[in-house]
Amino acid sequence: MRILSDPPLKVLSVEAASADTLTMLDPASTAPLLISGWRAAALSLANRRDAADPAAPVLIERSEWLDMEAARAIADPGQDGDRAPLGPLTPLEMDQAVDAETALKLARLAGLLPALWIIEGTGDEAAVSAELLIAAGTEVRLAARAKLPVDDLPDTQIAVFRASDGEEHVALIVGAFGGKPPLVRLHSECLTGDVFGSLKCDCGPQLKEALRMIGEAGGGLLLYLRQEGRGIGIANKIRAYALQDRGFDTVDANLRLGFADDERDYEQAAAILRALGIDEVRLLTNNPSKVAGLQKAGISVKERVGHHMPANPHNADYLATKREKSGHIP
Repeated sequence: MRILSDPPLKVLSVEAASADTLTMLDPASTAPLLISGWRAAALSLANRRDAADPAAPVLIERSEWLDMEAARAIADPGQDGDRAPLGPLTPLEMDQAVDAETALKLARLAGLLPALWIIEGTGDEAAVSAELLIAAGTEVRLAARAKLPVDDLPDTQIAVFRASDGEEHVALIVGAFGGKPPLVRLHSECLTGDVFGSLKCDCGPQLKEALRMIGEAGGGLLLYLRQEGRGIGIANKIRAYALQDRGFDTVDANLRLGFADDERDYEQAAAILRALGIDEVRLLTNNPSKVAGLQKAGISVKERVGHHMPANPHNADYLATKREKSGHIP
């Protein structure tokens, strides 16, 4: 993948590419390794130029021992407790920090660990600019809409919106709003909680209770957003679960993987609401970031409605972390 800049930044995914591909594109074995600042912090590796910013990308000098296997061990915190010490890890000065962050964002959007080889030379790789990447995430269009009878709810319709980044989000339109700001729940996809009934989170109970409250209000809207694992994808979410099994909390597990504690944004949710003719909502959430995200995207939040679920022995620490580290409202 080539990131549009001058000179262009060419990158290769550590997770997705093979060792043969790396050898083909980097026969001299000089390609440095790019990782996120969060992952670098977990490895106690500072960026010489901006060590104070853990979100800044970090470039690691290529050395004889730094092959594909070693790079994957650096990128994947699941190997932190098992691998032998690696190193030395030498950070380099970076001339294209903005482009490097764009490349890492692209890896995250693809559900890949944010670790990339920086490839020199020329070629016909696909190119993307930071501006195109940002713009691609904000456009949606209605793909399909139909009636959907749902138990214990008023007349309900389901609408599927396809975003320009390829994701498909669902709007469940319940009852009639009566000209008032509808009660709206932004629910991020959670396979483990919503489908399998996992007790590690409160997502499944929140989904059911949100539908009950919307029905009781006479109507409203539930947006089911393809943002599994706070936006890091199902594979990385399960990697985070494995880290939690070793004692990390939700936030620290995401950071150790190389992601921010929450990778979601709500531009697409706002675009869906506007497509449905909604510009004012009563938002069903305990998360102030959802309120701020919608308002930043031009949707007026007239009221925040609390959405609390009782804890169980498996998710009590998770809920406490959301309050203490992510600012969720008790």
